[in-house]
Amino acid sequence: MKSRLILSVGIVLLLGAVPRARASSDSLPRSTPEAEGISSRAVVDFVEAADKNVNTFNSFMILRHGKVIAEGWWKPDSADKPHILNSVSKSFNSTAVGLAIHEHKLKLDDPVLKFFPADAPADPSDNLKAMTVRDLLTMSGGHEVEPSRDGGPSVKQFLAQPVVYRPGTHFLYNTMGAYVLSAIVTRVTGQTSLEYLKPRLFAPLGIEDPRWDSSPEGNSLGGYGLYLRTEDMAKFGQLYLQKGKWNGKQLIRRKWVEVATSRQISNENESHAQIGPDWKEGYGFQFWRCRHNAFRSDGAGGQFIVVMPDQDVVIAITADTGNMQGELDAIWDRLLPAFQSKPLPADAAGQAKLKEAVAHLVAHPKRIEN
Repeated sequence: MKSRLILSVGIVLLLGAVPRARASSDSLPRSTPEAEGISSRAVVDFVEAADKNVNTFNSFMILRHGKVIAEGWWKPDSADKPHILNSVSKSFNSTAVGLAIHEHKLKLDDPVLKFFPADAPADPSDNLKAMTVRDLLTMSGGHEVEPSRDGGPSVKQFLAQPVVYRPGTHFLYNTMGAYVLSAIVTRVTGQTSLEYLKPRLFAPLGIEDPRWDSSPEGNSLGGYGLYLRTEDMAKFGQLYLQKGKWNGKQLIRRKWVEVATSRQISNENESHAQIGPDWKEGYGFQFWRCRHNAFRSDGAGGQFIVVMPDQDVVIAITADTGNMQGELDAIWDRLLPAFQSKPLPADAAGQAKLKEAVAHLVAHPKRIEN
């Protein structure tokens, strides 16, 4: 019989029994599941399915109509503890690129070599010369093999890698390409992506003290290395659900949001497609498309910001798992069918059951998952 570690979990559902860890003017509004058109019992089904099939959740937060209807943390994680986002960082990095384009500091079709003449090979290939900012955003820079990050990522490493395919024609997941996008932001703004985003994104969203690790070259890592709280992730998803608008102000151009989160290139034949069906739906500007007309940011180990425009829903998840498709399946199977267009009758018993279910979660010891 497997041993299990019982962990206490904090959850807030406006039930009045547990105080919220981060109550401030910058916090998202809270509501109950029924008030926002989903039953507490459906959320219980989601939590139980996730707990049974995924090792191991660290946190989740569900927003409907811009309000938090359920949230939870597995100790030692907590509402105030930043979590490594891994490749969810790419979507924030893409946002920095979009803002810099809006400020006329670069263009989508600028060639990459334009920004790094001193780092270019002595005789760059025609394909390398043709590589653009757009190609890096869509993971279609033209590499057959992703450039190595050994010794810390560098632009020179990236530019030295043979560009086998015509840029824009071949999808290959490329974290080094995301790093080069971050280096471009630094080159054109004089600030790291972290510094550049602080007044333009993080501060308006009330995201305090974001951490983004840097390379030996001094750039934010871009494709990884960002640490945020679960609620910070949810805010970012809600901003994109609202087409870039926050508290009446357009932080990101609506057109950028629409293009960045729509299918820009197919990816059904890429190695990530082996993870599951949600890795075959196409790719935008450092955002993945999902089934059910959703889109997401995702990172290794099961970090997710899932945005469901048709249901007006955002779901943020942090985890430490190899079963990333299982996380999404729990959303599609348990939550998606349960969202209704109108509020449901209050259900004190259902809300109590949800509170009880989350308070008594049992975390599975991490194991290798097939």
